[in-house]
Amino acid sequence: MTITIKYFGLIAEVTNCQEEVVEFSKNSIAQLLEFLNSKYPILKTKNFQVAQNQVLVSFEDEITGQEIALLPPFAGG
Repeated sequence: MTITIKYFGLIAEVTNCQEEVVEFSKNSIAQLLEFLNSKYPILKTKNFQVAQNQVLVSFEDEITGQEIALLPPFAGG
């Protein structure tokens, strides 16, 4: 399946990428993150949340959408 991955804030800085399209054949967020960690090892040291089609999901969830976003922690005010 074709997945669009969007990177925000610090995650975009460390990957040097704001968005990319990947072909991915597995079906869980955790497996996608393993793939991204192998491509961008620095991600292993960063805290972030994952959104799928603009809804926060857990790492154990299955991939059901075509858009995944990696979101760094946000500061409130």
